[in-house]
Amino acid sequence: MAGTPAPEDAYTAEPFVAQGGSLAALREAAAGCRGCPLHRAATQTVFGTGPAPARLMLVGEQPGDQEDRQGKPFVGPAGKLLDRALAQAGLDPAQAYVTNAVKHFKFTRAEPRKRRIHKAPSLREATACGPWLAAELALVEPELIVVLGATAGKALLGSSFRVNQVRGTVLEEEIHGRPERLVPTVHPSAVLRADDREQAYEGLVADLKVAVSALGPLK
Repeated sequence: MAGTPAPEDAYTAEPFVAQGGSLAALREAAAGCRGCPLHRAATQTVFGTGPAPARLMLVGEQPGDQEDRQGKPFVGPAGKLLDRALAQAGLDPAQAYVTNAVKHFKFTRAEPRKRRIHKAPSLREATACGPWLAAELALVEPELIVVLGATAGKALLGSSFRVNQVRGTVLEEEIHGRPERLVPTVHPSAVLRADDREQAYEGLVADLKVAVSALGPLK
């Protein structure tokens, strides 16, 4: 039954996932997810947003500080950069479904009351969130998935995924029992951290243009 807590060592969202419902029902159920310890420090669950079905699905890593506060994915600096890159590549962000592999913000603090510093989720935490991502995929039924960064890639394609080995290529894989086409690229936050930000941004746009070629522009 949805909402039944998982054992402490189980690390799975499966007991909380509403079966056979809409995205609205999933979002409501996800608000009470206790499938791994990340919910304890996070402000709230940050679920995916956008149309369903949708031709394009964007999967990132996890919410950041602003996403955790606002309850929406990709509303911080990385999200703004991603929207600009999508538009430049010929993809309309408003027509894509956007989500993260992990639904709670994982962070650390250098000192008490200091700003919250992003901490990458473990593969175990990403795997625990897998049932939410599987349920989203089933309802969104995307023609193409853009995989943003290593954590999203490992959540979808397994621990051997290396983003720099396959970025900007079209992959065809079975994901949660569905044949999917995927285009991996770097996470927009990696562009913000890059020494040569302009070059990194151009690389992201180039990868997204591969998605345009595979999918056709969203209109």
